[in-house]
Amino acid sequence: MEVMGDIVFPAERALFYGGGWHAPVRGGVKHSISPATGEDLGPVPEATLEDAERAIAAAQKGFEEWRNVLPLERGKIMKEAAAVIRRHGPELTLLDAVDGGNPMTPMVKDAVSAVQRFEYFAGLVTEMKGASIPVGPDAINFSVREPLGIVARITAFNHPFQFCASKIASALAAGNAVILKPSEQAPLSGLRLAELIGPLFPAGTLNVLTGGREFGQVLSSHPSIAAVSLVGSVPTGRAVMRSAADTLKKVALELGGKNALIAFPDADPDRVAAAAVSGMNYAWCGQSCGSMSRLFLHDAIHDEVVERIGKYISRFKPGLPTDPATTMGSLISRAHYEKVLGYIETGKREGARVVYGGKRPDNPELAEGCFIEPTVFVDVKQSMRIAMEEIFGPVQSVIRWSDEHAMLKDVNCVEYGLTSSIYTNDLEKAHRAAAAVQAGYIWVNSTSRHVLGAPFGGYKQSGLGREECLEELLAATQEKNINIHFSGARAQTAS
Repeated sequence: MEVMGDIVFPAERALFYGGGWHAPVRGGVKHSISPATGEDLGPVPEATLEDAERAIAAAQKGFEEWRNVLPLERGKIMKEAAAVIRRHGPELTLLDAVDGGNPMTPMVKDAVSAVQRFEYFAGLVTEMKGASIPVGPDAINFSVREPLGIVARITAFNHPFQFCASKIASALAAGNAVILKPSEQAPLSGLRLAELIGPLFPAGTLNVLTGGREFGQVLSSHPSIAAVSLVGSVPTGRAVMRSAADTLKKVALELGGKNALIAFPDADPDRVAAAAVSGMNYAWCGQSCGSMSRLFLHDAIHDEVVERIGKYISRFKPGLPTDPATTMGSLISRAHYEKVLGYIETGKREGARVVYGGKRPDNPELAEGCFIEPTVFVDVKQSMRIAMEEIFGPVQSVIRWSDEHAMLKDVNCVEYGLTSSIYTNDLEKAHRAAAAVQAGYIWVNSTSRHVLGAPFGGYKQSGLGREECLEELLAATQEKNINIHFSGARAQTAS
């Protein structure tokens, strides 16, 4: 392993497949750049079609071995992997901080989450159950679940290590071989993951290859890959589905969101303000598909909530992500930084008013990084671009409402439908709103907390499939029905 200061970088800057490390066939590399400092973090290999073919051949061999490992033994190996991740959690958190720009202290939860997902699916290996159907005394009909084969996982930059580790767990538990493509914008912890846990699995079972759009397209279109999942944007999700169509492979998509926090007039303004800020995921600079980027505040509490938001938002100050005291990191890249600033200017032109933030921080230490202050707009109309489109940055839109029917229509008018949060002390209102909101994951009087075992996923353009639950494991299998007729019994009946 390579150590720079207290940061442990992956020693291998190559492609991991077939149990070993390989240089890319074409020799392509891309340098990883820290978005917070502009520092060059070194080369990362660029996989292409030729590398994919070799990795797929290795994965096929790995699959033939791994699928025959007894379920409880698979679970044991996965728990060993979880223990390794737990031991190296602080190191992985720091690596993600320098590579992806997120602050190291809040990101400790990412490593914990990865461990929990591995342990959770390791414990479900005996739950891939079939069923039997009564067909009479002369026959038996039953179903079994089998692994799919080779599964591709394409992950995102906003939780680099957490996604790399957690998104492979269900596929491995089900007996599949996995080809993991970490985010090209924050790939280093994915390579480090291969170093840490790759040797625990039979060669070819876990494969980690870095690369760009071309390599992702190969994974989603190759006929030897049985399923592909993506954590990413809606346009990328559509591209993956188009690529997967010709081979009719299974597709799972966790995509974007333009999520709404709805506050009714009976809600406590201070509690709503705290939830509005925590639900926006400002620590991650708002780069979260579940961020509460639209606040629907009833007219009766609107002004008080907006005023109290200042108390909570002041706790999030951009800083260097490797500083333990930093509460808010940077955006992932210069291009994305410029895009978010463009949305802020668009909001102003459309008539919305900035009450907090709206610019880059004054701290000279952050001059080379992609930092923007937590930003809150008021006087927002749902028709404005900042309310309709996913910004994926630290920009929140406050929308005043008084008519419930009109408010719910505005909540549902966007193309997304991932999460929503509802604040009220009236049980009837809570049920009514939860039923009306077109989103896959809803909180009432809380926000942002995931419950392991509860199905997470979106409506509409926010994705396909459900994760973090038994359904995710079953989606990594295929069902086979077996009919057995007892020939001796038939002969006896005939006589």
